[in-house]
Parts: sequence; structure tokens; C-alpha cells
Amino acid sequence: MKQKKKHLTALKWFITPILIIIFVRALFFSNYVVEGHSMNPTLEQGNFLMVNKMVYAFSQPERFDVIVFRQEGQDVNYVKRVIGLPGDEIEYIKDILYVNGQPVMEPFISSDDLKVFGGNFTGDFSLEELTGVEKVPKGHVFVIGDNRLSSFDSRHFGYVAVKDIVGKVHIRYWPVDDFNTTFK
Repeated sequence: MKQKKKHLTALKWFITPILIIIFVRALFFSNYVVEGHSMNPTLEQGNFLMVNKMVYAFSQPERFDVIVFRQEGQDVNYVKRVIGLPGDEIEYIKDILYVNGQPVMEPFISSDDLKVFGGNFTGDFSLEELTGVEKVPKGHVFVIGDNRLSSFDSRHFGYVAVKDIVGKVHIRYWPVDDFNTTFK
């Protein structure tokens, strides 16, 4: 009887932490599999990502965060990069991002990418031209895929409501050779 009680205690000590880890992971994190090529070369089709679902409960999205979101009225999740924050005026001129009239470097876009695509990788536009609104509205962000020529993003469907953001991409864990926690 004493031996059986010892085994049950050991089993509890083994199972309890596993159940806690599973609960915390389900509450705070979500898995996402990249579909498509809109975030190449940063993320590639078939990459497995871990998304922090709670990060924006305590903070706001930051410029260049890679996020997963659900477009209102659709059952599909998208992964894109935040370019514009609430109140920002966004403009691209000759592949240079201008935020509120100031040029902003995009370290995740290489000069080699620009050369391969003939120099106008993003295409010139301003928010006002695309959306009829000069600034990103309160409670929204403007997102673009890193593969600008092959991305269905805010240039096509408009702003993303912060409430529709599933979370911030924190880890690419598959393939293991491409494990990464930095996407800026």
C-alpha cells in the first residue's frame, strides 16, 4: 500500500508540471504554419511559428513587429509586418519608407532584394492614395508582407484593427535549421 502511494505521489509530481505547461502554452501561445510566399525571405512557406497571444494585452504593436491577424469577416489568419502605427502618415517613394515625412530604414529588406526586382520593390504610394485617409486610424495598424511584389496586405484590404491581431510572432521553430527569434 505504501509503495502504491509513493508511485501515485511521483506520478502527480510528474503530470502536474506537464499539465501546467500545456495550460500556459494554450493560454499564452498559438502555433501558426506559414502559407504562401508573402513574407519571403523572412518567413517561408511551411515554417512553423509560435505566436505570443498575450503580448498586446499589455502593450501596443510596434513598427516592424511580425504579427498574425485575422481579417474581419474571414476565417483565415495572415502573417505580415507592421509598417504603420495609429496616427502615422505612411508613404513609399523609390523603395524608401517615409513615416511622418521622415525616411525610415527597413533592415529586413536587403539591397540585393531591391536590385533583383529592378529597384521598385514596394511601389510608390501614400496612405491617402490607397485609403483616402491621410493617417493610420486609432486602433489600427498598416501591414505589408516582406515580399512586396507577392503580398496581399493593407495596400489591398486596408488597415488591420488591433483587436483582430492574434499575436506577435516570437519563434520560428521549424525547420530546426532556421530556428529564429528575431524578425527585425
